[in-house]
Amino acid sequence: MNTFHRIIVRIIPLASLAVFLLTNCTGKSHDHEAQEHFVLTDTMLQTIDTAAVKNDSLRSEFKFYGKITVDNNKLIEVFPIVGGSVQRVYAALGDYVKKGQLLATIRSTEVAGFEKELKDAQNDVVVASNNLRVAQELFAGKLSSEKDVLEAKSQCEKAESQLTRVKETYNIYNMKPGAIYQIVAPISGFVIEKKINQDMQLRSDRSDNVFDIAEISEVSAIANVNESDISEIGLGMNAFVSTLSYPDKVFQGKVDKIYTIIDPTTKAMKVGIKLKNIDFLLKPEMRATIRITHTDPTQMLAIPSGAIIFDKSKYFVMVFKDREHIETRQIEIFRQVGETSYIRGGLQAGEQVITKGQLLIYDALND
Repeated sequence: MNTFHRIIVRIIPLASLAVFLLTNCTGKSHDHEAQEHFVLTDTMLQTIDTAAVKNDSLRSEFKFYGKITVDNNKLIEVFPIVGGSVQRVYAALGDYVKKGQLLATIRSTEVAGFEKELKDAQNDVVVASNNLRVAQELFAGKLSSEKDVLEAKSQCEKAESQLTRVKETYNIYNMKPGAIYQIVAPISGFVIEKKINQDMQLRSDRSDNVFDIAEISEVSAIANVNESDISEIGLGMNAFVSTLSYPDKVFQGKVDKIYTIIDPTTKAMKVGIKLKNIDFLLKPEMRATIRITHTDPTQMLAIPSGAIIFDKSKYFVMVFKDREHIETRQIEIFRQVGETSYIRGGLQAGEQVITKGQLLIYDALND
């Protein structure tokens, strides 16, 4: 090969390389320009949401586990005062009953004894009233002394007093003719325990309750607080309670009681949170997750937690200025409390971050 051909062979590869590099550089330039001029379409602009970066009081949050309980002052154990045969039971476990509602009836020999006592007291009043009338007539006819009238009057008053006592006993114990004792609800609430059935024989010396009735318009969530967290919990702190039964519902209350002893079984201190039980959704013994929050006067930048993107072991947000100016910004998270994240750096107060649809924009700008 002569010298001229050697020069041509060398020039052609160099020219090809130059074209290749120029083409690649041009492509990169276009790609960079496309990224720099990313513009949201009208459709995407309508689907995104933004939130302002703002200074907010720093909150602390503690998470505990516990259960739903009934206020002891609103839980009544119902005991039968007589023994006998259970004629009928009108309330079932879980039923809502009103104060004074009939729960069960018992046929009892003890009630029969009270019935006899009532009849005897009624007869004594009739006899004493007649004796008083006779004594008054005799005294009017000068046939007896005033002392006889006063004695008859005293006997009449004693008989009436005895009758009143027996009647009050009858009413208090809800006794009815036919040797029937009625068990009635002492308060309005739900039957949470039942230990009585039809045809059951109840002993007169029975010490067990037959019904438990709880008024649960208000309930308490009892949290088990670890020893290491005891110093962080105080009365009046906000609490948020969730249960397995209603995972999408959060019940809000405040810490209203701190038990000052450590449970030897759980090695934790119990804390009570009173809750309004709307529609009676919360039931005694439900397991609960309890978050107790505390607000500190310290101010920090805060954004919605939903705006944060985690990628490549780092945290990012999309800072929105307008449809043509959207910036990927790396941030440093100090603390996340519920739906709020406190930011240590990377943002300034007043900036807008995208809280909805940010992942699509992040992928478009950073692929």
